[in-house]
Amino acid sequence: MLVMGIINVTPDSFSDGGQWLDTSAAIAHGFDLVEDGADILDIGAESTRPGYCPVSAPEQINRLVPVLQGLRDAGVPLSVDTTSAAVAHAAITAGATIVNDVSGGLADETMMAVVAQAEVDYVCQLWTRWPNHDAPSQMQGWTHTRDELLYRRNACIDAGVNPRRIIIDPGLGFGKHNLDNWQILAHIEALTQSGNRVLVGASRKRFLGAAHKPLASTGESTDHGDTAVTAWCAARGVWAVRVHDAGAHARTIEVTDQLLNQVGGGDS
Repeated sequence: MLVMGIINVTPDSFSDGGQWLDTSAAIAHGFDLVEDGADILDIGAESTRPGYCPVSAPEQINRLVPVLQGLRDAGVPLSVDTTSAAVAHAAITAGATIVNDVSGGLADETMMAVVAQAEVDYVCQLWTRWPNHDAPSQMQGWTHTRDELLYRRNACIDAGVNPRRIIIDPGLGFGKHNLDNWQILAHIEALTQSGNRVLVGASRKRFLGAAHKPLASTGESTDHGDTAVTAWCAARGVWAVRVHDAGAHARTIEVTDQLLNQVGGGDS
């Protein structure tokens, strides 16, 4: 399983807003992520946290392109996290080979044409009740999520995207109740057996904090929960996890792979 390292070139992302807004800082962070074990770098210039403020395409491009150009020599594929076709096109021109669209093509009707023409990989994510993930209306259940995500995947294919280029992402935390997120993870093999690569983004998501009692006075993070999810996904055929801390997750995958090798009859 691969590690997709996150670079938020934003002032307002929920966990690291402002840390990598400066171009030089973002580029340095990208090289650090690769050194720590990231196999892919995912660069975004617009936060999608609850209550986020939209960022215009020109501003996203202004933030992203210098970072993408600075990371061309990082030695790993570059992904752009955007819902805008114009931003995707500019990022592809600057070196991105993956478009990570949290709206699954719903935000910009021209996105599919850009992706299809460029023949790049496309992450089709399910944002339940697009575009409002502040207040989910009701429990959906994992089968509903599976069916809705595969419907979005088929819509991408119908719009001309190469099926082999599509990566599906159930969109943990995007318009879903806590229990929905846990059920999706519990049944993640229903997606890994769909014929498409599967990306899971659980890193620092709020629902992980609901699994225990955070120590508010010490600002306890969800990072241990993150790595548990990564181990679970690695054992169930997930293609990649999208994470903030590449090193911890790379090591978790290495250990999980060793265990799976032993279970499968590997050398003692």
